[in-house]
Amino acid sequence: MKMHPSAIWRSWPERLPSRLHQAVSEGLSECRQPTAALFFRADDIGVPGKNFERLMGLFARTRTPLALAVVPAWLTPDRWRALRTLGRGAEDLWCWHQHGWRHVSHAVSGKKHEFGGDREPRRIEDDLDRGWTRLRRLMGDAFFPGFTPPWNRCGKAALDAMIEKGFRFVSRSAGADPAAPAGLADIPVNVDLHTRKEAHPAAGWNHLLSEIQRGIASGRCGVMIHHQRMNGAAFAFLEMLIAAAAASGRLERVHLGRLANS
Repeated sequence: MKMHPSAIWRSWPERLPSRLHQAVSEGLSECRQPTAALFFRADDIGVPGKNFERLMGLFARTRTPLALAVVPAWLTPDRWRALRTLGRGAEDLWCWHQHGWRHVSHAVSGKKHEFGGDREPRRIEDDLDRGWTRLRRLMGDAFFPGFTPPWNRCGKAALDAMIEKGFRFVSRSAGADPAAPAGLADIPVNVDLHTRKEAHPAAGWNHLLSEIQRGIASGRCGVMIHHQRMNGAAFAFLEMLIAAAAASGRLERVHLGRLANS
């Protein structure tokens, strides 16, 4: 799957390292907790490729946990062997979990969704179960029972079915409705690196740095990655963000599974 990078990754702004440092510092100064959590979630996983290999290498080299949202219908035994090989030697960093079933929208109108209110609950339950069963069969103990819905949205029927199935967390966009039911950890992302829609890079950078600052200030900064949309500049910034977190002293890079268990 090849997609074009957003506008910000075609125009690197001046003083970016100092602007990022300022966003991190101001976010931490506004945070009411002794430390803030930082987690990374990579979506649309299932097909190996050069960008995915580069992504895994970056997180392994920096010893940074990464939650990998796997589309069950995309995964085959051969693909799983290739993905697992790229993560070998750093298994403790990865949180392989479920990303829908086929990543196909069933919306009749409005925004895209795979598990929204336009579908019968029975069909939602069937697709959740198909995805869970396929990933558990192919991945074994490497599979963590978490769920990231495609397009970061799902309905009440899906959330209720997750509880029944035994999912431990759901990860959507910050402020997503409806609220997750009791017993299902709601761990949203609040920073979007690669699916940005701003036409002008300057506006995109302002918004991105503000998202990082606000996410850190909230005490939990969740960063969404789409590796198919990354170019060299996007990889360089991601490494810069990881380095800034490591140097901050108060921004802890955490495993999504650990957040689900906390």
